[in-house]
Amino acid sequence: MASSAISRRRFLARSVAVGCSAAASPFLTPVTLAAAPWDQRLVVIILRGAMDGLDVVQPYGDPEFASTRKRLRFGEAGGATDLDGFFSLHPGLSPLTGLWLKGELGFAHAVSTPYRDKRSHFDGQDLLEAGTGFDFGNTQIRDGWLNRMLQAVPGLSAQTAYAIGQDELLILSGDAEVSSWSPDARLSLSPQAKKLLAKVSHNDPLFREALNEAVDIAESTQANAGVFDPETDNSAAEMQSQMMAVARGENHLKVVNFAINRLLEETRIASFSINGWDTHNNQSNGLKKPLSQLSDTILALKQGLGSVWGQTTVLAMTEFGRTVRENGSGGTDHGTGGAMIMAGGALRGGQVWGNWPGLALADLYKGRDLTPTEDVRAYAASAMQGLFGLDRHVLETAVFPGLDMGGVGRIIL
Repeated sequence: MASSAISRRRFLARSVAVGCSAAASPFLTPVTLAAAPWDQRLVVIILRGAMDGLDVVQPYGDPEFASTRKRLRFGEAGGATDLDGFFSLHPGLSPLTGLWLKGELGFAHAVSTPYRDKRSHFDGQDLLEAGTGFDFGNTQIRDGWLNRMLQAVPGLSAQTAYAIGQDELLILSGDAEVSSWSPDARLSLSPQAKKLLAKVSHNDPLFREALNEAVDIAESTQANAGVFDPETDNSAAEMQSQMMAVARGENHLKVVNFAINRLLEETRIASFSINGWDTHNNQSNGLKKPLSQLSDTILALKQGLGSVWGQTTVLAMTEFGRTVRENGSGGTDHGTGGAMIMAGGALRGGQVWGNWPGLALADLYKGRDLTPTEDVRAYAASAMQGLFGLDRHVLETAVFPGLDMGGVGRIIL
């Protein structure tokens, strides 16, 4: 009965979104959320396109860096922020410097999933979100690691599943019920259309129930979208500014504002994507927009969550890194080792984690890429262990099959 209801709800949500909104297309990425019975919040951001960790968190202290990155590097004069005497932060994330100084921002360098050599965005992203190991191509696992985490916690309840919009994040897909929402999917039904749907669903209780829930959620979401009450809002100027940005069509702020509203209520886990990291050409300009969006997103989470920020951890992960050397068009190509970005009031931040492998030719992976020295999944596992108290064995078997958390220590306060 339960699985039938879920599949009907998913079918209904997708059908309504497609039928009622031309904007609900496969090119839109929804925000996916799940409720959990704990106070800590986890936000996972997928950076689609393979972020160049060597550009975002620059190892200027490595003696080989200057010769491998002649154009794609910044000194203090170029706006870089020194982090620890070895690494510096790209100017595009300079608005986050205050978080670094407060210990609410951190990075893991020379990390990757177990994916190697083929360097396909699609396979790399699938492996990142599935959280599996080298055998991904042959394994039967097709759900996401966040969903498996929900399945592994006894007595956990999650919101009823809805996939509003055609794209669905693999990271939260699976048997545990979660909710999905796409900022540009609109359900707008006339009274006559509602009557017609009521007649169609009259003899099918499951379909009727799902229909009523979908209509209620859509109407309440639209009713609350953009509502601003200066009498009750404690950050009027900030909210007005964000609303103006939403009106200009900045979807990343629509997504983060929706996530904030849910995280302030019963939702404890949110996952969404920021695109635009595939910088084969003119990388110095190409990274400006996604870095700005990521910075906006993290700062909006801190501002909007208020005191809840102290119970929140944000993990920003990408499918793989990029080549150590620049290419001839001012960009970088698909690589292996990269960087992970973390933020939040619950984070032991103010540091760059990882075992730096070096950039000398003999130290590179296949003579071209930053060699990964740690599994990016181990940092995600450490975050869930610190936030939710999950057992290491559960994390290494049920959530991330085949993972060895190894030397990755505690990253949560």
